[in-house]
Amino acid sequence: MATIENHLIELLPRKDRLHLLAICEPVQLVPGNVLCEPGKATRHVYFPIDGFISLFTLVDGTSALEVGMVGREGMLGAELALGVATVPLHALVQREGAAWRIGSRAFRRELAVNPALLRGINRYLYVLMAQLAASAACLRYHLIAPRLARWLLMSQDRAQSDRFRVTHEFLAYVLGVRRVGITAAAGNLQRNGLIEYRRGALKVLDRKGLEAAACSCYAEDRHAYAQFLQ
Repeated sequence: MATIENHLIELLPRKDRLHLLAICEPVQLVPGNVLCEPGKATRHVYFPIDGFISLFTLVDGTSALEVGMVGREGMLGAELALGVATVPLHALVQREGAAWRIGSRAFRRELAVNPALLRGINRYLYVLMAQLAASAACLRYHLIAPRLARWLLMSQDRAQSDRFRVTHEFLAYVLGVRRVGITAAAGNLQRNGLIEYRRGALKVLDRKGLEAAACSCYAEDRHAYAQFLQ
Protein backbone atom coordinates (compact mmCIF):
# COMPACT_ATOMS: atom_id res chain seq x y z
CA MET A 1 0.00 0.00 0.00
CA ALA A 2 2.54 2.55 -1.18
CA THR A 3 0.07 5.20 -2.35
CA ILE A 4 -1.87 7.25 0.19
CA GLU A 5 -5.42 7.66 -1.00
CA ASN A 6 -7.48 8.50 2.09
CA HIS A 7 -8.54 12.12 1.73
CA LEU A 8 -8.20 13.10 5.40
CA ILE A 9 -4.62 11.85 5.42
CA GLU A 10 -3.85 13.52 2.10
CA LEU A 11 -4.94 16.88 3.53
CA LEU A 12 -2.31 16.76 6.27
CA PRO A 13 1.01 18.61 5.89
CA ARG A 14 3.73 16.18 4.82
CA LYS A 15 5.43 16.04 8.24
CA ASP A 16 2.16 15.35 10.06
CA ARG A 17 1.09 12.83 7.41
CA LEU A 18 4.29 10.83 7.77
CA HIS A 19 4.05 10.97 11.56
CA LEU A 20 0.54 9.50 11.40
CA LEU A 21 1.41 6.83 8.85
CA ALA A 22 4.27 5.64 11.03
CA ILE A 23 1.72 4.23 13.50
CA CYS A 24 -0.71 2.89 10.89
CA GLU A 25 -1.00 -0.66 9.64
CA PRO A 26 -2.50 -1.68 6.28
CA VAL A 27 -5.58 -3.91 6.48
CA GLN A 28 -8.19 -5.26 4.09
CA LEU A 29 -11.84 -4.49 4.68
CA VAL A 30 -13.94 -7.64 4.23
CA PRO A 31 -17.62 -7.23 3.20
CA GLY A 32 -19.99 -8.19 5.99
CA ASN A 33 -17.45 -7.70 8.78
CA VAL A 34 -18.70 -5.67 11.74
CA LEU A 35 -15.98 -3.21 12.78
CA CYS A 36 -17.70 -1.81 15.84
CA GLU A 37 -20.99 -1.90 17.75
CA PRO A 38 -22.89 0.75 19.73
CA GLY A 39 -21.97 1.02 23.38
CA LYS A 40 -18.72 -0.91 22.99
CA ALA A 41 -15.26 0.57 23.47
CA THR A 42 -13.56 1.95 20.36
CA ARG A 43 -10.69 -0.45 19.69
CA HIS A 44 -9.41 0.79 16.33
CA VAL A 45 -9.60 3.75 13.99
CA TYR A 46 -9.96 3.09 10.25
CA PHE A 47 -9.06 5.34 7.32
CA PRO A 48 -10.56 3.60 4.25
CA ILE A 49 -8.78 3.91 0.92
CA ASP A 50 -10.84 2.03 -1.64
CA GLY A 51 -13.37 0.16 0.47
CA PHE A 52 -16.26 1.68 2.36
CA ILE A 53 -18.34 1.19 5.47
CA SER A 54 -22.04 1.61 6.24
CA LEU A 55 -23.09 3.24 9.52
CA PHE A 56 -26.30 1.96 11.08
CA THR A 57 -28.43 3.01 14.00
CA LEU A 58 -30.05 0.08 15.79
CA VAL A 59 -33.68 0.15 16.91
CA ASP A 60 -34.66 -2.02 19.91
CA GLY A 61 -31.66 -4.21 19.17
CA THR A 62 -33.46 -5.98 16.31
CA SER A 63 -33.81 -3.53 13.42
CA ALA A 64 -31.24 -1.30 11.75
CA LEU A 65 -31.26 1.69 9.43
CA GLU A 66 -28.31 3.09 7.53
CA VAL A 67 -27.65 6.71 8.47
CA GLY A 68 -24.25 7.30 6.86
CA MET A 69 -21.27 5.97 4.93
CA VAL A 70 -17.52 6.18 5.40
CA GLY A 71 -15.18 5.88 2.44
CA ARG A 72 -11.89 7.44 1.40
CA GLU A 73 -13.29 10.87 2.26
CA GLY A 74 -13.41 10.11 5.97
CA MET A 75 -12.68 7.79 8.86
CA LEU A 76 -14.25 5.48 11.41
CA GLY A 77 -13.56 6.23 15.06
CA ALA A 78 -13.71 10.03 14.94
CA GLU A 79 -15.44 10.07 18.34
CA LEU A 80 -11.99 9.70 19.91
CA ALA A 81 -11.24 13.28 18.86
CA LEU A 82 -14.08 14.35 21.17
CA GLY A 83 -12.56 12.50 24.11
CA VAL A 84 -15.22 9.78 23.86
CA ALA A 85 -14.09 6.16 23.66
CA THR A 86 -17.52 4.58 23.16
CA VAL A 87 -18.84 3.62 19.72
CA PRO A 88 -22.09 5.44 18.77
CA LEU A 89 -23.11 3.43 15.68
CA HIS A 90 -23.01 -0.07 14.18
CA ALA A 91 -20.34 -0.15 11.44
CA LEU A 92 -20.53 -2.78 8.70
CA VAL A 93 -18.08 -3.17 5.81
CA GLN A 94 -20.05 -2.80 2.61
CA ARG A 95 -17.33 -2.96 -0.05
CA GLU A 96 -13.99 -4.69 0.17
CA GLY A 97 -10.82 -2.67 -0.09
CA ALA A 98 -7.76 -1.37 1.66
CA ALA A 99 -7.63 0.82 4.74
CA TRP A 100 -5.19 2.17 7.30
CA ARG A 101 -5.86 1.02 10.87
CA ILE A 102 -4.60 2.41 14.18
CA GLY A 103 -5.20 1.21 17.74
CA SER A 104 -7.27 3.63 19.82
CA ARG A 105 -4.56 4.30 22.40
CA ALA A 106 -1.96 5.08 19.78
CA PHE A 107 -4.44 7.29 17.97
CA ARG A 108 -5.26 9.31 21.11
CA ARG A 109 -1.54 9.89 21.65
CA GLU A 110 -1.21 11.01 18.03
CA LEU A 111 -4.06 13.50 18.44
CA ALA A 112 -2.18 15.08 21.35
CA VAL A 113 0.91 15.82 19.22
CA ASN A 114 -0.64 16.32 15.78
CA PRO A 115 -2.85 19.45 15.85
CA ALA A 116 -3.36 19.39 12.08
CA LEU A 117 -4.90 15.93 12.38
CA LEU A 118 -7.21 17.09 15.16
CA ARG A 119 -8.34 20.10 13.12
CA GLY A 120 -9.05 17.91 10.10
CA ILE A 121 -11.06 15.40 12.13
CA ASN A 122 -13.08 18.17 13.78
CA ARG A 123 -14.08 19.45 10.34
CA TYR A 124 -14.92 15.92 9.26
CA LEU A 125 -17.10 15.48 12.35
CA TYR A 126 -19.10 18.54 11.32
CA VAL A 127 -19.64 17.10 7.85
CA LEU A 128 -20.59 13.72 9.31
CA MET A 129 -23.11 15.37 11.62
CA ALA A 130 -24.66 17.09 8.60
CA GLN A 131 -24.85 13.73 6.79
CA LEU A 132 -26.57 12.07 9.76
CA ALA A 133 -29.09 14.92 10.04
CA ALA A 134 -29.79 14.79 6.30
CA SER A 135 -30.37 11.04 6.48
CA ALA A 136 -33.01 11.50 9.18
CA ALA A 137 -34.85 14.14 7.14
CA CYS A 138 -34.47 12.08 3.97
CA LEU A 139 -36.13 9.09 5.60
CA ARG A 140 -39.08 11.19 6.73
CA TYR A 141 -39.76 13.34 3.67
CA HIS A 142 -38.37 11.71 0.51
CA LEU A 143 -39.75 8.88 -1.60
CA ILE A 144 -37.97 5.57 -2.14
CA ALA A 145 -36.82 6.24 -5.72
CA PRO A 146 -34.96 9.52 -5.00
CA ARG A 147 -33.49 8.00 -1.83
CA LEU A 148 -32.29 4.99 -3.82
CA ALA A 149 -30.69 7.26 -6.44
CA ARG A 150 -28.92 9.16 -3.66
CA TRP A 151 -27.66 5.94 -2.10
CA LEU A 152 -26.34 4.67 -5.44
CA LEU A 153 -24.49 7.94 -6.06
CA MET A 154 -22.96 7.90 -2.58
CA SER A 155 -21.86 4.31 -3.11
CA GLN A 156 -20.41 5.07 -6.53
CA ASP A 157 -18.42 7.97 -5.09
CA ARG A 158 -16.86 5.73 -2.48
CA ALA A 159 -16.39 2.70 -4.73
CA GLN A 160 -14.66 4.97 -7.29
CA SER A 161 -16.26 2.82 -9.96
CA ASP A 162 -19.47 2.75 -11.99
CA ARG A 163 -19.86 -0.97 -11.21
CA PHE A 164 -20.55 -2.63 -7.86
CA ARG A 165 -22.47 -5.55 -6.44
CA VAL A 166 -25.58 -5.08 -4.32
CA THR A 167 -28.79 -7.04 -3.83
CA HIS A 168 -32.38 -5.80 -3.56
CA GLU A 169 -32.49 -7.40 -0.13
CA PHE A 170 -29.52 -5.36 1.09
CA LEU A 171 -30.90 -2.15 -0.43
CA ALA A 172 -34.19 -2.71 1.38
CA TYR A 173 -32.23 -3.27 4.61
CA VAL A 174 -30.12 -0.11 4.41
CA LEU A 175 -33.00 2.12 3.29
CA GLY A 176 -35.46 0.68 5.80
CA VAL A 177 -38.15 -0.20 3.25
CA ARG A 178 -39.81 -3.32 1.87
CA ARG A 179 -38.03 -5.20 -0.89
CA VAL A 180 -40.97 -4.70 -3.27
CA GLY A 181 -40.41 -0.94 -3.03
CA ILE A 182 -36.75 -1.33 -4.00
CA THR A 183 -37.69 -3.58 -6.93
CA ALA A 184 -40.10 -0.97 -8.27
CA ALA A 185 -37.70 1.94 -7.79
CA ALA A 186 -34.70 0.13 -9.30
CA GLY A 187 -36.85 -1.03 -12.21
CA ASN A 188 -37.86 2.55 -12.91
CA LEU A 189 -34.23 3.73 -12.87
CA GLN A 190 -33.32 0.93 -15.25
CA ARG A 191 -36.17 1.65 -17.66
CA ASN A 192 -35.04 5.27 -17.79
CA GLY A 193 -31.56 4.16 -18.79
CA LEU A 194 -29.86 5.39 -15.62
CA ILE A 195 -28.62 2.04 -14.33
CA GLU A 196 -28.20 -1.55 -15.47
CA TYR A 197 -28.96 -4.24 -12.91
CA ARG A 198 -28.57 -7.98 -13.35
CA ARG A 199 -28.31 -10.62 -10.62
CA GLY A 200 -26.77 -8.34 -8.04
CA ALA A 201 -24.38 -6.62 -10.47
CA LEU A 202 -25.20 -2.93 -10.82
CA LYS A 203 -23.73 -0.48 -13.32
CA VAL A 204 -24.34 3.27 -13.41
CA LEU A 205 -25.04 4.19 -17.04
CA ASP A 206 -26.03 7.84 -16.73
CA ARG A 207 -24.40 9.68 -13.83
CA LYS A 208 -25.98 13.04 -14.66
CA GLY A 209 -29.40 11.47 -14.99
CA LEU A 210 -29.01 9.69 -11.67
CA GLU A 211 -28.06 12.97 -9.99
CA ALA A 212 -31.20 14.57 -11.43
CA ALA A 213 -33.29 11.66 -10.08
CA ALA A 214 -31.78 11.82 -6.60
CA CYS A 215 -33.26 13.82 -3.74
CA SER A 216 -31.68 17.15 -2.76
CA CYS A 217 -29.81 15.47 0.12
CA TYR A 218 -27.12 14.22 -2.24
CA ALA A 219 -26.22 17.68 -3.52
CA GLU A 220 -26.21 18.97 0.06
CA ASP A 221 -23.82 16.18 1.08
CA ARG A 222 -21.45 17.06 -1.75
CA HIS A 223 -21.60 20.76 -0.90
CA ALA A 224 -20.68 20.10 2.74
CA TYR A 225 -17.69 17.98 1.75
CA ALA A 226 -16.53 20.55 -0.81
CA GLN A 227 -16.87 23.42 1.67
CA PHE A 228 -15.15 21.89 4.68
CA LEU A 229 -12.89 19.07 3.44
CA GLN A 230 -11.02 20.52 0.47
